[in-house]
Amino acid sequence: MTHERDEKSLHAVNLGLGTNILLAIVKTTFGILTHSPALLAEGINSTSDVAYYIAASIFVRMANKPADSDHPYGHRQFESIGSLLIGAFVVTTAVAVFWDAVDKVWDFADGVADFTTSHPFALWVALGTVVVKIFLTDYIRKLGRETLNPVVDALAYDHRNDLFSASAATIGIFLGQRGLPWVDPLAGALVALLIFRTGLFILRESSTDLMAIIPSRELAQHIADLLQTIEGVVQLEEMQAHRFGPHIVVNLTIGIDGALTVHEGDRIASRVEEIVIKSVPNVRRVHVHYHPAEADHAAMTIDEILEPTKNTPPESS
Repeated sequence: MTHERDEKSLHAVNLGLGTNILLAIVKTTFGILTHSPALLAEGINSTSDVAYYIAASIFVRMANKPADSDHPYGHRQFESIGSLLIGAFVVTTAVAVFWDAVDKVWDFADGVADFTTSHPFALWVALGTVVVKIFLTDYIRKLGRETLNPVVDALAYDHRNDLFSASAATIGIFLGQRGLPWVDPLAGALVALLIFRTGLFILRESSTDLMAIIPSRELAQHIADLLQTIEGVVQLEEMQAHRFGPHIVVNLTIGIDGALTVHEGDRIASRVEEIVIKSVPNVRRVHVHYHPAEADHAAMTIDEILEPTKNTPPESS
């Protein structure tokens, strides 16, 4: 299953990389030959896409490396790092596109812009880009849902941004050929704002993964409910969880009957590990610490699990 996930993730990256290389060559070449600033800008955008698709490919391959002594849970965090990198590129691209569009709008308003009507073929190249990006947005988004890989999700958003940008360029070229050249940069500025918003979303999601903001209330409640069904578990005293790419490692502290033998306690702990791994998706490993249940180790509520620091007594001065 993991091998299939890795193959799909690499397929998403390689498909996007190959497509953007082709689009960069076609749009840049015809942008120059057809005297279309919008198409040339699209070619430059695709060229920048190639750069971070190469970076994404490197991070996905690094994430696929097996566990070792320094990384016992594998290298899946590279996926979130790669997604963070893509988000940063998207935000940077949005700022550059917005600045360039505003500059062009100002030039048109100031009467200093030098506009040359583009060749009709430029419109067909832009329309072809829209069709390609519609397919890639839908296909990569589907792979993102199947793999739960943040890099693939980020690439799906990037394809959607390219779809918006190509659509704006198409409208700009179409209206520019009909005597309304100012529409092109104005549409580009609006699209840049959408791209910027998407970049911030990617950065937020990637940062959340890296900071391992889990367990969520739903996960904590689900595990607590599971423990109530396991014979021998008297109390849930502590729960921590850490994310490693798509996987989750859970640490539990439970209270059991103090009269039980070590062997019986180990059996209960093993049963807890087995049930949690089987019942909770993406949980890769469960570490269980057990000791005699005592009054001063009261069972934790879900709120206490999610906010353990609020029950920590202040340090004495």
